[in-house]
Amino acid sequence: MSNLIPRRMSLFDEFFRDMAPAFYVRPLHGEPLPQQIKVDVKENDQAYVISAEMPGVGKDNIHVSVENNLVTIAAEVKQEDARRDGDKVLHSERYYGAVSRSFALPGDVDESTASAKYDNGVLTLTLPKKAAVAGKRIRIE
Repeated sequence: MSNLIPRRMSLFDEFFRDMAPAFYVRPLHGEPLPQQIKVDVKENDQAYVISAEMPGVGKDNIHVSVENNLVTIAAEVKQEDARRDGDKVLHSERYYGAVSRSFALPGDVDESTASAKYDNGVLTLTLPKKAAVAGKRIRIE
C-alpha cells in the first residue's frame, strides 16, 4: 500500500490535460538571453583578470570598452533559423538579441596594454593596473 497522498486535480489542471500536446510547444526563439553576463573578477599585483561566460556568441559580436575603471562588456547574438522549402519548424530554442554588463573596478586600468582572449564561450580580459602617480609636492614660498 502506498503512503502517497493522491493529488487532486483542479479545474485548471483538467483543462490543460485535455489540450492537444502541440499546445505545449514553445514559440520560436523561446529561450531568452541571460539577463546578465556572469563574470569572475580577480586581482593580482599587476592587473585585474575578468572571466565572462558568453556561450554561443561569436567573437566578432563581442564588444569591450574600458574607460578609467569602468568596464563594459556587450554581446549581440544572432542565431537565425535555416529554413528549407517544405520544412515546418515545430520547436526552436535558438534566440537573438543583445546583452551587456558594466561594472567599476577598484582602480584605473591602463587601456593601452589591455588584452582579451575568447575560448570555448569564455571571454578572458587582462586589464593591467595604471601605475599610481605619486602626488607632486608643491613648494610654498
